[in-house]
Amino acid sequence: MRTVTVLTTALAGVVFGLALAAPPGPMNAIIAEESVIRGRIAGFRAGLGAMSADALFFVLTLAGAVAVIDRYPAARPALYFAGGLLMLYFAVGAVEEARSATTFTGGREDGSSGFRKTFVLSLTNPYQIGFWLTVGVGLLQPGTLDILSHVPAAGSALEGVLVVETGSPALLTGFFAGIALWIVVYPVTLDAVGRRVDAFAPVIAALSAVVLVGFGLVFLAIGTLRVV
Repeated sequence: MRTVTVLTTALAGVVFGLALAAPPGPMNAIIAEESVIRGRIAGFRAGLGAMSADALFFVLTLAGAVAVIDRYPAARPALYFAGGLLMLYFAVGAVEEARSATTFTGGREDGSSGFRKTFVLSLTNPYQIGFWLTVGVGLLQPGTLDILSHVPAAGSALEGVLVVETGSPALLTGFFAGIALWIVVYPVTLDAVGRRVDAFAPVIAALSAVVLVGFGLVFLAIGTLRVV
């Protein structure tokens, strides 16, 4: 087995962070809305809200507090209901932004609104909490992870090629660096595109509302099923 290097582990952490932050969802919908209505700085602040929640979950995972949720069956449905209602509430705001934003960065100047939205929503997001209850715990536990050895049909040949050290400062630093990279690049990209197309702002705000409504209804449905 090849020697585990700090660089390899850090790069793997960056990939993990990007994998958590980049997929489409309610957080990126809010970041997109803030970016095109108020500009790249507001979009970054919205991303920083979600990242701050991850930092809080990281601390709680280290303390073992997040695992308490698994001990109470009623906690998960309550989180789904709370998260779903918050998404629907934020969707109403996105619809209002879509109506009022006639040009790019034409909305109200309230740089802290996006941070509050994503931070509060992250705290009630079962998927984000679930990540820290499963993958997050694995990232924190000291050990090694031979990533390519799990590739179907080729695992034995690739064994030892890409080994990362879990629970190491390099992995955790890389993980949050990956999230930070996304919340910088994503708003900047939207800003660059939006300034070329004035009608882009209300369209993105409307799409943000659609995404939030969709995820909100899904969360409420899941919460109902878990109660039943």
